[in-house]
Amino acid sequence: MYSNTTHQHKGIFRNIDWVMVVLWLILVTVGWLSVFSTGNQETFSNIFDLNQRYGKQLLWIVLAMVVALIILILDPKIVPPLSYMIYALLNLSLVAVLIFGTEVNASKSWFQVGGFALQPAEFAKVATVLAMARYMSAIDFDLTKRKTLLTVTGIVALPFGLIMLQPDLGSAIVLFAPILMLYRFGLWPWYLYGALTLALLFILDLMFSTYVVVGLIIISVALLILILKAKKREAWLMVSLGLATIVLVFAFDFFFHEGLKPHQKERIEVYIANLQGEDRDIRNIGYNFYQSKVAIGSGGWTGKGYLQGTQTKMNFIPEQDTDFIFCTVGEEFGFIGSMFIVSVFLLLLYRIIQRAEIQRSRFSQIYGYGVASLLFFHFVVNVGMTIGLTPVIGIPLPYMSYGGSSLWAFTILLFIFIKQDMHRYEVVG
Repeated sequence: MYSNTTHQHKGIFRNIDWVMVVLWLILVTVGWLSVFSTGNQETFSNIFDLNQRYGKQLLWIVLAMVVALIILILDPKIVPPLSYMIYALLNLSLVAVLIFGTEVNASKSWFQVGGFALQPAEFAKVATVLAMARYMSAIDFDLTKRKTLLTVTGIVALPFGLIMLQPDLGSAIVLFAPILMLYRFGLWPWYLYGALTLALLFILDLMFSTYVVVGLIIISVALLILILKAKKREAWLMVSLGLATIVLVFAFDFFFHEGLKPHQKERIEVYIANLQGEDRDIRNIGYNFYQSKVAIGSGGWTGKGYLQGTQTKMNFIPEQDTDFIFCTVGEEFGFIGSMFIVSVFLLLLYRIIQRAEIQRSRFSQIYGYGVASLLFFHFVVNVGMTIGLTPVIGIPLPYMSYGGSSLWAFTILLFIFIKQDMHRYEVVG
């Protein structure tokens, strides 16, 4: 509930957290400079040329600033009540894009209007976080209860399923990122441990073989029973968990060979080979992996200098201004420049969490942690892709990658929280 207090101030910039705004501006600016570098040629016309990607990106940045200003002008009280409506409209747009969308790279994910395209999946991330925050703040939720956990999972599962129909695996997987915030609000940590264990088993299954992994599970269960001197009931529980895990391992194996498309399987295989120190298939699926590492490694400590990156100027890395924009920073500004960008992202994440913790509004607090979770996942996976630590799943680096949909969505995501934070003193209880 909002009320007027002695802390209330007039003016749209009063109480604004300039730290978050400045960090946003830094990332957007460096992002545009990197997009310009990837598209710059000796005979370019001007930075406002809308036939060039850097021209379009500059336009989108200006429009993103307008969107941010509009959010700061609006009354923050309207956001929680509208959250479900926004969620519903974005899911309808995901249905509409399947019918009326334009197919790009075998994925029907875009509404095409002239020379511009809009991707609803990017905005669905914002809507999902809003809906989760609205649901969790409107009830006395208990994440140990099955009904609550199933409802929260359902909020994520609906847009996930619609995006998978496009299909866009990267954008779909990202929707599960806000679940990370649930651990702040009482989700049993063993869910996380279980998910990490299953991910490790999946990687081991691909690195070795299903039967080797099954053998390791059997040996591990037997050792646990012996070391812990488990009683009959405890032993049966461990055996049951072991059998369930074995079933999941076989399910993983079946899903990998029968459920994924050839290019998706090849990407995972290249990633596993990279973990084993091999540069596999560097002329095809593994090309991006290999060239990305070459570009970043060639930057050394201080980089080759702005607009001097040879990998960048000669277009060795496909999609460098989108999914692999971090390569440009690594090549032209080196290790120091890369660490600067990493530091800016970490500072932004820290600031969001810090401000989320002091919110008086339950909605604002939950939403803030959702924002941090989404940005964290995008940042870790995208940067990890460029240095070979995570598979290539095609997700942008927030605020830096080329693309209006991504920039606007992440700007809306952040500035809704900035606006909520500005009015935290007006919230009672």
